[in-house]
Amino acid sequence: MARLTPRRPSALPPSALRGDDERVISPGPSVEDTARGSGRGAAPVTVGLVAGGALAAVVVAVLGVSVAARGTGELRIPGAGATTVLRAAVFAALAVHLGELAGTRLARTGPARTGAASMGAVRTGAGPRRWAVAASLVGAGASAGQILLLAQVSGLDLATVYGTSDGRFLLVMANGFLLAAGCATLTRPALALAPLAAVIGAEALRAHPEPYTPTLGIALTVVHLTAASLWTGGLLYVLRAMRLRRGDPAGARELLARYARHAGRLLAALAATGTLSTLRRLPVDVVLTSAYGRVLIAKLVLVAVVCALALAARIRLRRGGDAGRPARAELAVLALVVLVSAVLTVVPDPHWLSTR
Repeated sequence: MARLTPRRPSALPPSALRGDDERVISPGPSVEDTARGSGRGAAPVTVGLVAGGALAAVVVAVLGVSVAARGTGELRIPGAGATTVLRAAVFAALAVHLGELAGTRLARTGPARTGAASMGAVRTGAGPRRWAVAASLVGAGASAGQILLLAQVSGLDLATVYGTSDGRFLLVMANGFLLAAGCATLTRPALALAPLAAVIGAEALRAHPEPYTPTLGIALTVVHLTAASLWTGGLLYVLRAMRLRRGDPAGARELLARYARHAGRLLAALAATGTLSTLRRLPVDVVLTSAYGRVLIAKLVLVAVVCALALAARIRLRRGGDAGRPARAELAVLALVVLVSAVLTVVPDPHWLSTR
């Protein structure tokens, strides 16, 4: 009998075994590779824009008060640049933490989605990474930094500074931010609302030591600062959440639309409180000849740009288009508004320049 011997495996590729007519076609670049390549090209541009914006922000914060007060005859504010930077950090910390609390609730209360879109939304995760703890720690550091700066420019020791009204309010703000950071690490981050409310109240009390209608000024500042923080911080959180929902464009637009509905109410509150604050703090005859008036005009111009960008985003939403680009531009201009608002809290009170 003939002996059967096992066949030795061929070293040829499978395509050669199938015949000469079949050829191996190497696959082209996948969609993921293409997106990754385009992302590599866009990354330096984004980094450059962020770096340029940060540098411009530092220049505005350091030189804003002195430039606005040039030629007005107003007294020089000691440590104005450093104070502006620290105030801007406080306002940014409030916006990030309050916006995250509001944005998380907004993302949870949307209508349930079904099917593939719902599965895509689930895969993106519950939400973007939380920044509340870091933001509140920055706010606490900025508040403590203002206490140290106050001691330095006044020539007083820390114990004496703590006895002043500004020192007490800044101490409340620093402790409030620390408590808010602690609450953010718990399973119920909404507990941070109480210490953040204390921070806003202390800032309002610190900003209105004037003898004329202080109660009205405090109330206006509380509403104005709260609405501004929710608008700016809420938009930041929503845009971050939309980035995670790129696989569900309809869900991302839905989230932005829900935010836009609430932003309209916030804009109304900001317009009302801002107008009343301007009428009570800025005499008409020094609008152009005081640092406060000049900075306020710059802020109003930026707010008008923000409103135009918000309107453009809402129009795109109604037409079913991509509203992400005008919304991102709106956030960038809102960051400038926060910075200019910090400058506005440092410039001198314009009442003494009035001739009325």
